[in-house]
Amino acid sequence: MTRRIEDYALIGDLQTAGLVGRNGSIDWLCLPRFDSAACFAALLGDEENGHWTIAPRGAGDCTRRGYLGDSLVLESVWETRTGTVKVIDFMPQRDVAPDVVRIVKGVSGSVEMSSTLRLRFDFGSVVPWVRRSEGHRLAVAGPDSVWLRSEPRVKTWGQHYSTRSSFTVGADEEVAFVLTWHPSHEPRPPLADPHDSLRDSLEGWDRWAARCRYEGPYRDAVMRSLITLKALTYRPTGGIVAAPTTSLPEEIGGVRNWDYRYCWLRDSTLALGALLSAGYLDEAAAWRDWLLRAVAGDPADLQIMYGLSGERRLPETELPWLSGYAGSRPVRTGNGAVDQLQLDVYGEVMDSLHVARASGLPPKPHAWSIQQSLLSFLESKWREPDEGLWEVRGPRRHFVHSKVMAWVAADRAVKTLESDPSLSGDAGRWRSMRDEVHREVCERGYDPERNTFTQSYGSRELDAATLLIPRVGFLPPDDPRVVGTVDAVRRELGSDGLLRRYGAAGRGLDGLPGTEGAFLVCSFWLADALHMTGRTREAGELFERLLALRNDVGLLSEEYDAAGRRQLGNYPQAFSHIGLVGTALTLAGAHTAL
Repeated sequence: MTRRIEDYALIGDLQTAGLVGRNGSIDWLCLPRFDSAACFAALLGDEENGHWTIAPRGAGDCTRRGYLGDSLVLESVWETRTGTVKVIDFMPQRDVAPDVVRIVKGVSGSVEMSSTLRLRFDFGSVVPWVRRSEGHRLAVAGPDSVWLRSEPRVKTWGQHYSTRSSFTVGADEEVAFVLTWHPSHEPRPPLADPHDSLRDSLEGWDRWAARCRYEGPYRDAVMRSLITLKALTYRPTGGIVAAPTTSLPEEIGGVRNWDYRYCWLRDSTLALGALLSAGYLDEAAAWRDWLLRAVAGDPADLQIMYGLSGERRLPETELPWLSGYAGSRPVRTGNGAVDQLQLDVYGEVMDSLHVARASGLPPKPHAWSIQQSLLSFLESKWREPDEGLWEVRGPRRHFVHSKVMAWVAADRAVKTLESDPSLSGDAGRWRSMRDEVHREVCERGYDPERNTFTQSYGSRELDAATLLIPRVGFLPPDDPRVVGTVDAVRRELGSDGLLRRYGAAGRGLDGLPGTEGAFLVCSFWLADALHMTGRTREAGELFERLLALRNDVGLLSEEYDAAGRRQLGNYPQAFSHIGLVGTALTLAGAHTAL
């Protein structure tokens, strides 16, 4: 049976990440980067597509599990008939090559353990040649090479294109496994000591967590979300991936399956705000610097997303040999939405750089030149229709959120000049643009009969993104049109107390068949909007409801299926955890960055 998405926990080394099931199986891992091909792809197929399971012989799911303190080190415990054992899983931050370390520790009694390593490179399609070398197992296929060793050595053999191990642990006994990847044309990298790596990982995460300056309510939830955001950061460049997975479905059995292993500009302002408010200035600066590198160039070529290092070509392809999560096909890599026109990203980039400058991050002299170029392009383009932030694959429209973010772009440019008159720019012209956008949105994007802003000009559909209108300053929270929009969105897009993104899903208006679950970040936006419009008690109740949707290790995916009571979409989702942090800080009165 397919495991639920929330059955998985996350491990990672700040360059890639893996998902570990309650049964002790790593069913997803891309090496050496988030966007590389997976060597374990059982998550999107079956065991023959690659996994690594370590568990008591014949056992099912672990009895309990959790992260050790404020870290990304996972501990799973099995209480069996003959004794108790725990498995510690983590990926140490790499010096050269990526390692997966799995330490089995006997707690009491005596427990028979088994390990099954089934490597399948290129998303489960390539079976490597495995042989003994220097007392280890070496698997090679094309450009990929993986070494497996155990300390102490245990009985290991090959069986049905997998590597099996069998051993017994008693109280206080340990067996450590280390799996190391490197390019097959290079020599084996230095061997990592599993126990030193565990100590260093725990100490490193402790130091990082100690930098968090938030001490208010929900600190544990905020800290776990911040750790997750850190885990989704590609350390060499500072880029933050939307999720470490591809093609986890928005509807079980449906086709809304996308690759999220890239960096979206739309996440930038909210991610910066969360990191800055929590005191993580280095991470915020690295994300800002990634943003500046990614958007550099002709503003007409601005994309909605980029690769980990700012790559622009992310061609979308399908992997027909994978059956998909719970039969949800196709499985895709790359993302065709990279070629869409989404005008809101110009506003998000302008807002991000405004937030970075206002927060006191070390200045980048060329940032203002880039911002001026972006705004100059937007001045000539904002009146055009686009695909909108939800990346609909239907016809272009005049999306209200896109226009609001065009207003944000002009507004932030004006405010930047007001705060620093030494900068060049035409504040008068940008004020005129700001006023024109504002007037048009209020005239064409507002439905006076229902007292709500709509998804697009002339449409009766609603959009949860309009909840951001007071947050970005387009209108004050006490404006009757804002209050009306919050009420209408909650009423018409609500699903068991949570929010869908928009009403078009399921009626073909977004160019796609099928439906989707409640979009979690939209529900966090609703909590923020309720708080801003004076309904703090309702905001707090909704936030508590959202916290209860996290799995046992505090993780959230992109969406939630209220009827099936399960998480949906790519996992864990940065946008959802950014929303959690933002709402917690808002309710605590600590969100000062925006």
